[in-house]
Amino acid sequence: MKILTGAQIREADRVTIAREPIPSIDLMERASESLAQWIANHIDSHTPLVFLIGRGNNGGDGLAVARILHYAGFSCSVYTLADPESMSDDCRFNYERLPEEIDCQPINGLTVPDDAVLIDAILGTGIHGPVRAVEASVIDAINQLSNRVISIDIPSGMLTEFGNADRPIVHADHTLTIEYPKLAMLLPEAGECCGTIEIIPIDLDPDFMSAAATPYRYLTADWVSGICRPRAKFAHKNTYGHALLVAGSDGMMGAALLTVGAALRSGCGLVTAHIPSSERTSMYATNPSAMLSLDPGDCFTEQPTDIDRYAAIGIGPGLGQSVTTQQAVSELLQHVSVPCVVDADALNILASHPSWQSYIPAGSILTPHIGELRRLVGPWEGEQQKIERALALAQTRSSVVIVKGAHTMLCMPGGEVYFNSTGTPGMAKGGCGDVLTGLLTGLLARGYSAPEAAVLGVYLHGRAGEKAAEYYHVESMNSGDMADFIPEAYSELMPTASV
Repeated sequence: MKILTGAQIREADRVTIAREPIPSIDLMERASESLAQWIANHIDSHTPLVFLIGRGNNGGDGLAVARILHYAGFSCSVYTLADPESMSDDCRFNYERLPEEIDCQPINGLTVPDDAVLIDAILGTGIHGPVRAVEASVIDAINQLSNRVISIDIPSGMLTEFGNADRPIVHADHTLTIEYPKLAMLLPEAGECCGTIEIIPIDLDPDFMSAAATPYRYLTADWVSGICRPRAKFAHKNTYGHALLVAGSDGMMGAALLTVGAALRSGCGLVTAHIPSSERTSMYATNPSAMLSLDPGDCFTEQPTDIDRYAAIGIGPGLGQSVTTQQAVSELLQHVSVPCVVDADALNILASHPSWQSYIPAGSILTPHIGELRRLVGPWEGEQQKIERALALAQTRSSVVIVKGAHTMLCMPGGEVYFNSTGTPGMAKGGCGDVLTGLLTGLLARGYSAPEAAVLGVYLHGRAGEKAAEYYHVESMNSGDMADFIPEAYSELMPTASV
C-alpha cells in the first residue's frame, strides 16, 4: 500500500471528484459513512460521543459522522471552534444539516462527561505551519482529559510527513485514517499520538493511486502474501538452502538459541550453528534439528569449515566484541560471497571499523535498532535525515537496512522505504531481534532475494509477536515465545503447503 504526501492526498480527492464524477460533498459523505460504521462497530451505542469540530473539511467529516450516528441511536454533542461563516463550504454544508436534536455550541462551553468518547475533527491533513493558538489550547485541553479519543484521518496538529517534534498534537487512542496511513503516523517523532491506526477505505480513484509516485509503502497481508513461494511436492532438504548462524559466546548463548530456533521455522532446508564448543549441550537440547559447527574458543575465534556450502549466513547475536571476535568477523565477511544478515555485535564491530563495512556482500540485510543505526551512520537531526542516512547506507552497501521499531522501517538499495504493519509493544524485550535475524537468514537461504526476505521476514516476525501477545499477554510474552508462533503467521499468508 502506498503512503502519499499531504499534497498527493488532496490531489487524490480532486482527481476522484473529477473522474467519477462525484461532488465533493458526496465524497465527504462516503468517507463519513465508513468512519461512522467503524465507530458504531466499536463503541457501545449508550456511550455519549462528543465531537470537536474545526473549520475545514476534517470538521466537515466530523459533522457528517455526528449526524449519521445520531440517526443510528447514539447520543452526540458538537462543539465548534469556528463560526459557520468561516468554515469551508463542505464543512458549513454539514453544519447546516445537523439535526436540531444534536446539542451544538461553541468550544468555550465545552463540558465532557467522564464516560464520553471524544471525536477529534479539528485539524486534518491540510495543516501547514504552526498550530494557531485557539486550536493549540483545545488540543492541550483534550490531552489533559482521561476520556478515550478517536481522531478522524489524523490527530489534530500533526503534519503528514516531517517536523512534528514539539508540536501540539492530540494524543488519540485510535486514529481512523482515510484510505492509507500518513508517513508521520509511522515515525517515532509523533507516531505515539495516533494510538492504534485503522485504515478506512473510501475508494479513491484507483488509476491515480496506481500512478502516484512515492518511495514509501506500508506492508499489508495481501501484498506480502504475493511474495510467498509454495513448496514443491518432490523437493528435498537441499532444495531450500542451507543457513549458517554465527552466534553466541560464553554467557550469551541465549541469543544463539533464539536465532537458530527461528531459522528452523523459516522454511529453509538445513540450519547449522557455529557456536563455542563448550556451549553445544544447550543447542543440542533446545534445537536438535540444527547441525553444529564448533568453535574451540569461548567466543567466535575460528572460521567455519566448508563455508561455500551455505546459501546465507547470519552473524552477530550474542557474539560479544572481543578483539579476537572482531578479527573473525572481518575475516568471515571478506571471504564469503553469499548474502548475510548482519546484526547486533557484528553491527557494532562494523561501526567501530567503518572501512570493514565494504566487506558486506551485496544483497545482504543489516538489522540495526536505533542505537546501532546511529553508531553506523552518525547522529541525525529529525526523522527525514534519519531516513536519508539509512537509505544512503543501503545504497552504498547494495543491501537492505532494516531499522527496528514500532513500525519497523525497511530501506531498500533502490531508494524505496517500507514500513511494517505488524508488531506489538510486547516485542520491546531482549531477544526479539535475534529471532528476526534467524528468520531472515533462513529466508535468504530458502532462495528469497534480500528485499523479499526482508519484507516477508519483518511481516512474519511482527505477526508472530502479535500472536504471542494474544496468548501470553503483551506484558508477559517474551522473545522465546515468538518462534512458536511463526507457523501460525505463515498459515495466514500461505494456506496451502505445497503445489
